[in-house]
Amino acid sequence: MKDNSRRRYYRPVASGLLGVLMPFALSSTAQTPASSPQPLPDSVSQLPVNLENAPPQSPTQPMPWRVGLRPDQVQALPDGFNVPAIESMAEQLTYGNRVPGIAMAIVQNGRVLSARGYGVTDIGDPQPVDAHTVFRLASLSKAFAGTMAGLLVNDGTLRWDSKVTDYMPGFQLATPEATRRLTVADVLSHRVGLPFNAYDRDIEANADYYTLTRKLASAPLRCEPGDCYAYQNVAFSLIGDVVYAASGSFYEQAVERRIFKPLGMNDASLGLAGIQASPRWARPHVRSRNGWVSLTPKPTYYRVAPAAGVNASASDMAQWLIAHTGHRQDVLPAPLLATLHAPLVSTPGEMRSGWRRERLDSAGYALGWRVFDYAGHSVVFHAGAVQGYRGLIALLPERDLGIAVLWNGESTVPSGLLPTILDRAIGLPTQRWLDVDTDFGSDNLMADDAPAAPANGRKGVASDRATASPR
Repeated sequence: MKDNSRRRYYRPVASGLLGVLMPFALSSTAQTPASSPQPLPDSVSQLPVNLENAPPQSPTQPMPWRVGLRPDQVQALPDGFNVPAIESMAEQLTYGNRVPGIAMAIVQNGRVLSARGYGVTDIGDPQPVDAHTVFRLASLSKAFAGTMAGLLVNDGTLRWDSKVTDYMPGFQLATPEATRRLTVADVLSHRVGLPFNAYDRDIEANADYYTLTRKLASAPLRCEPGDCYAYQNVAFSLIGDVVYAASGSFYEQAVERRIFKPLGMNDASLGLAGIQASPRWARPHVRSRNGWVSLTPKPTYYRVAPAAGVNASASDMAQWLIAHTGHRQDVLPAPLLATLHAPLVSTPGEMRSGWRRERLDSAGYALGWRVFDYAGHSVVFHAGAVQGYRGLIALLPERDLGIAVLWNGESTVPSGLLPTILDRAIGLPTQRWLDVDTDFGSDNLMADDAPAAPANGRKGVASDRATASPR
């Protein structure tokens, strides 16, 4: 049972894992706090974030004094952190039809430790998943939206405390006061004031995005914007319209130009047409009485592109992780990363199930990212799920480590891979999050030492080692 009485020393979020102290401020015109600052909730003040030089009452808008770790604060991975063994675990998850296919990327200190694929793209027409096989990211897309907005803030063409109505004059919430109050940062941190997942059922029923944004005017409010948290997809996607109005570029074009191309995310795309145009992509799978069945991807959540529109491969995710661990400051500047990764609102509901119940001591939401106290260690995180796809991403600042795991089946089994990796990176006692061989006991354990694959099985394949794979 989790002991909630323990008090730990909370390390600062390294949100760029940068290796340099970051007391930088973004442009004052872009980062001016809200005119009526309100203190963060007490629970947020306990999150693992460093607010050096902050005023006594921190405003609820993102601030420029977020800082990262100094070089002496970034720790090496433990000697027992064995990447081939982790790859072996990912491979084993595809045995026995537990999940059709997996893509995984691990980076550390700006280097790609692993970017590989396992299993098959389609159980009905099996082709091997490799480093360039594209998966749907679902809500992992939200970090791209926060980053895109942040780049415009960094340019000085947008502010975190800009009002949404400055860019969408016709937009309305249920009351004029709420409409006037809603800011860019509120949208990106799910503090719009609406009920949880407002109109997601309408998305599933094929309603178009603009119809749903108009319906927000009649949705009841749980609180005033900025005052409470409730996860959104429709309202979150308002940021796409803000990006268009502020930059003159459609959201999809802006992300392609400002993020995908400069980071070398060459397989990445947005939308249903994007994934279907990919040379190799993983089909979504659901369970039937006879096993896995592959489907055509639903277009529904692609209609809210900032919330769930990105497609990417393991190779792409490795570059994304390298950038968000602070090693592509030519594209994502240090102070921007620090701000993006700093929590703005407490989300205790994230601590209630699975490995989160066992490992988390606090949880919050930043700007397209979650921030966890993971057994006393800061972790920047997000999960994603749409029909037939699942994904997890995490940054461990103190180890300069980034992890992404994507899979193409409606199964929770691979979820245990992430805490397994985090535990080993931190040096926590072994806990069995997976029903596969997780023996890290030997420093020499290699993928070939793992339990043998079925006779018709295969090892994970990098982009240059794709081989035929069975059903």
